[in-house]
Amino acid sequence: MIGGLVAGSSYLMLFILDAITSLIVAFIVFRSIPETKPQVSETEDKKTLAQTFVGYRVVLMDRLYLVYLFVSMLMLIAYQQMYHTLSVYLRDSHGVTERGFGALLSIDAAIVVLLQFWVTRRVRDRPPMVMMAAGTALYMVGLTMFGFVSTYWLFVAAILLLTFGEMVVMPVSQALAARFAPEDMRGCYMAFYSLAWAIPSTSGPWAAGLILDNYNPDWVWYAAGIVSAIAVIGFLALNVSAQKRFAPAAAEEAQRVSSS
Repeated sequence: MIGGLVAGSSYLMLFILDAITSLIVAFIVFRSIPETKPQVSETEDKKTLAQTFVGYRVVLMDRLYLVYLFVSMLMLIAYQQMYHTLSVYLRDSHGVTERGFGALLSIDAAIVVLLQFWVTRRVRDRPPMVMMAAGTALYMVGLTMFGFVSTYWLFVAAILLLTFGEMVVMPVSQALAARFAPEDMRGCYMAFYSLAWAIPSTSGPWAAGLILDNYNPDWVWYAAGIVSAIAVIGFLALNVSAQKRFAPAAAEEAQRVSSS
């Protein structure tokens, strides 16, 4: 909301304030947050660059994980439109001001602060791929709505659907990436997970820009809905294989809890 107010007066001041707040955060992290990386024993051999790349080869051989990342990338291509394309579309097609868009994102942020832990507690014990499909289905409906509605309160309704989709997808997707990884390979697996975010962050806005510049801009949201629907089907198709993959770890965790 503050960003929308500042942008309404000066985009230059918005980015200057971004730079200042980033420096403040960097200072706080440097001075106040302790290092959590385990100390390496002097006698322990350090991994070479070649050994690190061998670890990436292990990830590339994990077909189920790669398929999960591919489906996640489809979902993220659609989801990224909320932050990269929506502001331009609402301004140019519906006359929504910077302040109006800032208010929409403030609604999103406020609901996450209030309800994220409540939602997480209710989805954490359910099949993760099913939860990914459910959250992506909310993305599908919310994003598609922008291509059909034209009043501000319906934009708010679409943002609410996207917000609840976020609260389901975000914690589950990160936990899934960690569950796929062997304990000593989590760094490599999470690197590929980060890459699965980076590619949609570049290709999604580029594709949306082509549509905005050359075609009916509503097609950004129709396409986002179609891509989201494909991702929903993909997550559901992965559910059985993922359940088999995670079953031994789940049984071990249940036994540990019961014994304690």
